[in-house]
Amino acid sequence: MLKGALLLGAVLGLTGCGVALDKRIKGRTAKALAEHPPTGQILDVNGTKVHVHVEGTGPDVVLIHGAGGNWQDFTFSMVPKLRGEFRFIAIDRPAHGHTGRIANRASDVESLAEQADLLHAAATMVGAKKPIIVGQSYGGAVALAYGLRHGQDVSGLVIVSGVSNPWEGDLDIWYRLTDTWFGRHVLIPVTSAFANDQRAIETLESIFTPDPVPEGYLDHMGYGLAIRPSQLKTNAMMVNSLLPQIEAQSEHYGELTMPVEIVHGTADTIVPFDVHAVPLSQKLPDVELTKLDGIGHMPHHADEPSTFAALRRAAERAGLR
Repeated sequence: MLKGALLLGAVLGLTGCGVALDKRIKGRTAKALAEHPPTGQILDVNGTKVHVHVEGTGPDVVLIHGAGGNWQDFTFSMVPKLRGEFRFIAIDRPAHGHTGRIANRASDVESLAEQADLLHAAATMVGAKKPIIVGQSYGGAVALAYGLRHGQDVSGLVIVSGVSNPWEGDLDIWYRLTDTWFGRHVLIPVTSAFANDQRAIETLESIFTPDPVPEGYLDHMGYGLAIRPSQLKTNAMMVNSLLPQIEAQSEHYGELTMPVEIVHGTADTIVPFDVHAVPLSQKLPDVELTKLDGIGHMPHHADEPSTFAALRRAAERAGLR
């Protein structure tokens, strides 16, 4: 009887903690959504809710953000500074920002191909005509998939710190842990409930290193959106399933005949220059590589002039300017 009572008490205690945790997560999620509402259209793409922010005039440019990010990574500086030269189409990837999960995906997590198809359909719905595709980090892998699958509708690619080639070694400890039962059911909910500004700043500093995090970037991005359990879980699954897709995709880069610009920092420890940018540049038939000495993983913020120049050059090479 005593053991049964103790077990029941433990279960009820854990249930109570779970209820309190769930309530806190829901409150933080609601606050994040209220503070960072959609700034563009919410489209229905074959049953999937897709958030698309369109701004500017000029040649069409589709912007694809990296792991854990959202459309606001580009509206922080690139879009405001270049909207007089380009018509930007910034799209939230599945489970990120204000985009939902792909309704009819083939497995538990959206593949690069499925994401590329979704973004292509959304861009077409807002009138994109042979856009340049810009992808940063994980978004670089999606941009390459976009080019491979929809090359006839693409004028050029700009790959910024992009994941493009197979790598050796383990992923970051966060991704290894979130690929476990403990990570999914304990670590992610606790992170979502209790992550604070200081932890968010430390995370951003590790992403930007050795470059500083731009003033105001944290508030603009809205880290409350990034720490929602749904986004954390899906993002972790996407990253953990990336390597075999990259191994297969990298065999086809020679088929990308459109102009490609690669922008990559030599101090990038997240997506290393020698592992990704160099071999990608060697596989493409029409490519220019911009090597940024001493720059880290976020050159579109740390070295805006070089990144913006690559986009302008892609437009010129494609005959859009």
